[in-house]
Amino acid sequence: MAIPESLSAFMGLVQGRRSLYDLSPESPIPDSEIESIVKFAIKWCPSAWNVQSARAIVLFGSQHQMLWDIVDQHMASQDLEDHNKAYLSNKMRQFKNSYGTVMWFEDQGSLDALTSKFPFIASDLPQCRTIRARLYSLTMEIVWTALEAVGLGANLQHYNSEPEVVEKVMKTFDIPSKWKLNAQLVFGKPAGGPKERTFEPVDARVSVRR
Repeated sequence: MAIPESLSAFMGLVQGRRSLYDLSPESPIPDSEIESIVKFAIKWCPSAWNVQSARAIVLFGSQHQMLWDIVDQHMASQDLEDHNKAYLSNKMRQFKNSYGTVMWFEDQGSLDALTSKFPFIASDLPQCRTIRARLYSLTMEIVWTALEAVGLGANLQHYNSEPEVVEKVMKTFDIPSKWKLNAQLVFGKPAGGPKERTFEPVDARVSVRR
């Protein structure tokens, strides 16, 4: 039986979704369509206990530049070896030269409300955190793949492990204190291809039993 055309198209998009760092500050679609893609993923991606705690802020133009200026200034102030500083400086230039960024968050307030409403699930929270992390990743993947479908490339960053960066970002963008920053998805029109990718044998990673 032949693979349906719709499934083949979907698999092609998944295959094409790669980390691209050479991006230009252009977009083949209007900002409103990018906003719609993010809203679609936030609405339709499943969540543990239907808590719907995923949050996103889409940054364009000067707001996008402001985010990476904050990160750049912080990283430049760190006591690092010259080759590491040069590497980070180049990365910051790449991020700033892209079109926009989606900042991904989880709303702790939603989780607090969930445990207040259903106290019996409190013991399941450690497991739920793992599930939510996977579902957050799925939400981001939906957006990333959709951006691939419309001709935009992207790469995922995690400049949320630096407390000073997080504090400045929260204050600068007036983000609710209950929102926890998870990652940043940088996107723009591709100006170069992805790095070559190698694969472990698939047959050694998938077992089929009947």
